[in-house]
Amino acid sequence: MTAQESTITPGMFITLEGIEGAGKSSAIPVLAAFCEAQGLSVERTREPGGGHLGEALRSIFLNPELALDVEAELLLLYAGRRDHWLNRIQPALTDGKIVLCDRYEDSTYAYQSGGRGFPQERIAELARWAGITRAPDLTFWFDVSPELGAARIRARRPDRLEQEQTPFFTKARAVFAQRRAAEPQRIIRIDASAPMDQVHAALEQALAPRLRKHFS
Repeated sequence: MTAQESTITPGMFITLEGIEGAGKSSAIPVLAAFCEAQGLSVERTREPGGGHLGEALRSIFLNPELALDVEAELLLLYAGRRDHWLNRIQPALTDGKIVLCDRYEDSTYAYQSGGRGFPQERIAELARWAGITRAPDLTFWFDVSPELGAARIRARRPDRLEQEQTPFFTKARAVFAQRRAAEPQRIIRIDASAPMDQVHAALEQALAPRLRKHFS
């Protein structure tokens, strides 16, 4: 897949990003319903996961009983992401669908570079090697403090990443902010500390003009 080939698909690739407890997953059905109300077809997916290989790797990646170093994390992520792109995301975009993906490349930079301290240039090299050259058309960054995010997930059994401590998520949040500053046209910050109905209204307000422009 070349960079040129990755830009000619008629669909729209939308990702949702943020630290744990930001509210991304609960927003996916809301965005899907909003898009479908405009007569558009939607493919909902997630990372890690999104395909047979990705879902199998997800169970390894998030297993709280396993100790993985950052290199192992990245190799798992990009094996799954390549399969996800080739067999799920790209075909849906070629069919003209909107792909709504819970996490993608930005989370890798935030968690494995920000949280773990792995060099960003090496992540970029691995992404190129894996053929991940297509950036999302639009990314919603659900911005929330690590403390509030932790409070929201306290009631459930945490997975391996959710067990990380506040400094990890503080550094991850900083990388999300850096990437947003570098790509303000692609990445829209959503105040995820607001009540859910306000968050969902902000998402729809931001998405509507992008849909009109992309599918006009």
